Amino acid sequence: MATVLRSDCPLNLSVELIGDRWTLLILRDMIFRDRRGFRDLLTNSDEGIASNVLNARLHALVAAGIVTRRKHAGHKQRIVYSLTAKGVKLLPVMIQLGAWGADNAQSHSPTALWFRVAAAAGPDLWDRMMSELQVRHSSTEAADAAAEPAFAGLAMKVAAATRPTVDADPS
Repeated sequence: MATVLRSDCPLNLSVELIGDRWTLLILRDMIFRDRRGFRDLLTNSDEGIASNVLNARLHALVAAGIVTRRKHAGHKQRIVYSLTAKGVKLLPVMIQLGAWGADNAQSHSPTALWFRVAAAAGPDLWDRMMSELQVRHSSTEAADAAAEPAFAGLAMKVAAATRPTVDADPS
């Protein structure tokens, strides 16, 4: 994350803020996997992020106003990172980027299907998901899946897409 901006181009400014590999993966884990504590982000990183890299990227996200850092209400020594409104607005971008990767990097993971289904669902669902994310990140508590019908509905669509179809009996 550069301290001196290369240009005033909106795409460049976006890349300067969130364009490195680790920042995008941290945001993925915060948005789609509800990982908000340092230890949770560190130990559950599929890609194996180093603690110093995680610390630096979280500080940069806080400085950019994409994430907030606050003490957990029930555990004063525990820090919780939450998305700001600016961070929540990244959800459609992350869905589109994931869908692009699923299609163009030939990913066959279950996550690839999730991103394809989420991208096909379109802006109406994304808006509902962003509203749910905003509520989720306004608290230091873990997400309640029952209180998030858009996320739950998307999970059901993905599950339906993975079920084998049964052909009618030809006899």
